[in-house]
Amino acid sequence: MIPINQLQLLRYPISVSSNLQAWDAADEYLLAFVSEQYSESNHLCVLNDSFGALTCALSTRQITSINDSYISHCAIQNNLKHNSICLPENVSLLSCNATWPKEIDMVLIKIPKLLSLLEFQLHKLRTLPLNTQIIAAGKTQHIHNSTLKLFEKYLGPTTTSLAKKKSRLIFSEVTQKNLIYALPQTSWPLDKTHFMISNQANVFSRESLDIGGRFLIENLPQGSFESVIDLGCGNGVVGLMALLKYPNAHVSFYDESFMAVDSAKQNVQHNMPEAMVRCNFQVDDCLTKQANDSCDLVLCNPPFHQQQAVTDHIAKQMFKDAKRVLKNDGQCLIVGNRHLGYHKLLKQYFGNATLVNSNRKFVVLSSTN
Repeated sequence: MIPINQLQLLRYPISVSSNLQAWDAADEYLLAFVSEQYSESNHLCVLNDSFGALTCALSTRQITSINDSYISHCAIQNNLKHNSICLPENVSLLSCNATWPKEIDMVLIKIPKLLSLLEFQLHKLRTLPLNTQIIAAGKTQHIHNSTLKLFEKYLGPTTTSLAKKKSRLIFSEVTQKNLIYALPQTSWPLDKTHFMISNQANVFSRESLDIGGRFLIENLPQGSFESVIDLGCGNGVVGLMALLKYPNAHVSFYDESFMAVDSAKQNVQHNMPEAMVRCNFQVDDCLTKQANDSCDLVLCNPPFHQQQAVTDHIAKQMFKDAKRVLKNDGQCLIVGNRHLGYHKLLKQYFGNATLVNSNRKFVVLSSTN
């Protein structure tokens, strides 16, 4: 194992890496324990390694690193390269919806933000051989009784370590292969439509339409648009309504979550199958893969968190990319909490920002290229 203090680890995108650390005390705790207690384990499955701290430190072994985040995949690849590890043959990167390996020595989990994602992952781990060791790590404040109950439900008896630097380890193993639990399905009707919206485990606001997205939909612009982008599409509701409102438009759904893009595709296929020929679904870091001057309208509800950190760098990149891909006179329409001050960022990138509508919590803003 490579000691974490010998690695130079960067967050991703690299432009924001200097202010926020790319690993935490839970990473250190987990790595120290594995190094001391399981030095002989060869094939490790690592879940939710946000920026590659675990994957890089353990890269002397065979690693399957599984994550729902395309940005995390980029971060891991960048940190492997930055530390002259490159991407060796013994490191594989998979999405959560990919086929997972069936024979591994141990599973290491960073506790994700959403319990629904953890439940999905534990459900998949039940197919591993009996007595496969599972060790999870997270901040103490993020490990609750409900967290431990999920391990016990899908795997078996579960214990925890003492807290260290406000972090804790969870110990479990596969002991209950004969028990069958179906994953809870999350779907709901979209108000004022005949649409039924389905949501995979790691989709933002999977229980209902978030109020910001609802406000954005209520303020979609009038006009004829040939090319529309739903940026940060989540389950695809905004793009779905764009398909309905602009019957001649081609709509592209972009998100950094593999599960979000899969959910958006599923929702269009289920609710407007005839519109699939007008759609493109893309996992990406904002609009990196989108051509310049190629779009008439960008619709966006920017997140202001990356993992547990509050940050505006994602919104900045979204606005910068929207500026690049919009045609002359193209429009960027965004919704955001009033206190975030997105009008200042839009003016910085576009030179203009118009208030379309507002309520007590949100503003809808428009900028023209």
